[in-house]
Amino acid sequence: MVLRIILGAVYTAMAVGQLVSWRRMPQILGTYDVLPAAVLPWLAGGLVAGELVCGVWFLARPRSHALAPVWVYTAVSLVWAVLGVQGYLRGLSIDNCGCFGLYLTQRSSWFVLLQDALLLVYAAVLIRSGLRARRAATPARTEVLDT
Repeated sequence: MVLRIILGAVYTAMAVGQLVSWRRMPQILGTYDVLPAAVLPWLAGGLVAGELVCGVWFLARPRSHALAPVWVYTAVSLVWAVLGVQGYLRGLSIDNCGCFGLYLTQRSSWFVLLQDALLLVYAAVLIRSGLRARRAATPARTEVLDT
């Protein structure tokens, strides 16, 4: 439950930071040099929407074991991780990773990649706990044998 509250606060803050930086988000995402400029506003919109969905859900329902917001969280975390890893491996100079828009800027580095990896570990933990809770809530099936 505590993990969901923390991640909910972080991802909601990310979405808010990106929303108030909306005009610059396509340019920030453009520094990763992976998609054409016309697609970048859509990528930014998808990231913000995903961050809001999982962030608000985790804050509003921290005891929920629903997997939908966890999958959204996983997808958003994976996109940020892929952007970071490919930029780092290609040696791109990225002064602002963009996670919080124009706020709380971080230069692309191994430390940012470590943060991304940790977010993916948290995704695995949330998926596992959600699947366990779902299995525990499902009554055991019994087969009736005709004799």
